[in-house]
Amino acid sequence: MTTTQISAQGKRPGRLFRNMAAKIAAIPMILTALVVFLGGTVWTMVYSFTNSKLLPRANFVGLDQYDRLWSSSKWLIAIENLLIYGVCSLIFSLIIGFVLAALLDQKIRFENTFRTILLYPFALSFIVTGLVWQWILNPDFGIQKTVRSMGWESFSFDPLNSQNFVIYGILIAGLWQGTGLIMCLMLAGLRGIDEDIWKAARVDGIPTWKTYLFIIIPMMRPVFITTLVLIASGIVKLYDLVVAQTSGGPGVASEVPAKYVYDAMFLSQNLGQGFAGSTMMLLAVLIVLIPWAYLEFGGRRHG
Repeated sequence: MTTTQISAQGKRPGRLFRNMAAKIAAIPMILTALVVFLGGTVWTMVYSFTNSKLLPRANFVGLDQYDRLWSSSKWLIAIENLLIYGVCSLIFSLIIGFVLAALLDQKIRFENTFRTILLYPFALSFIVTGLVWQWILNPDFGIQKTVRSMGWESFSFDPLNSQNFVIYGILIAGLWQGTGLIMCLMLAGLRGIDEDIWKAARVDGIPTWKTYLFIIIPMMRPVFITTLVLIASGIVKLYDLVVAQTSGGPGVASEVPAKYVYDAMFLSQNLGQGFAGSTMMLLAVLIVLIPWAYLEFGGRRHG
């Protein structure tokens, strides 16, 4: 046996038992993740193929719950609303967050004050945000009332009571709360850019907008990917804002999948239908996470 083999064998036990205290401390968390989250996910998926009502029962009915789910006009409206909210939220959150970050990155005075003000809405719960914007958008004492009191009597702005525009009223509240966090993430990415890159761009006479578009933004790819995942995960589980602002109304015009699942499980007492809806929501999350995991780990490994 060579000296190299002996030393390698001597290192293996040391590497195995390195940071044992941290590994032991992580065991409860790992068990919780496996039993509660993974076990609960599998249990939900299995019982989505049953006709469980008030209590879960293993009476399998195949894909009946999914057929009923996709035949429901309420679920289709919920999916449509989520798509509208999701696309608009992704676009406007990234644009507004990046623009605010670029402005703050100019080393302006009172930067800390502005950053705190812009980030403050994120500290509020979605319920509080929804109630605040319900009051702001209320035509009796909100924006419409304020503008009309200034002389514009014909001004009308009542999105929460309009079936065609209610989802955009919810979108306004979501953007108000979430863009502060996006701004901070983008600002951290901008502050990580080497100052020499900016100096080289100025020396070459490259316009500022081209520097951002063709140099800075491509360099911030990891930040954009992380931001997209955070935004997308928040979109899929949209619930609190809807309940606080409209409770799904007017009618079912502002219905979203998370509220549909809650109503099916706790109001209609149809666990099978709720499990089917939550399984579809899980599928949406996986559609977001799998590409992100590949870009973060698989793409990096392949160089």
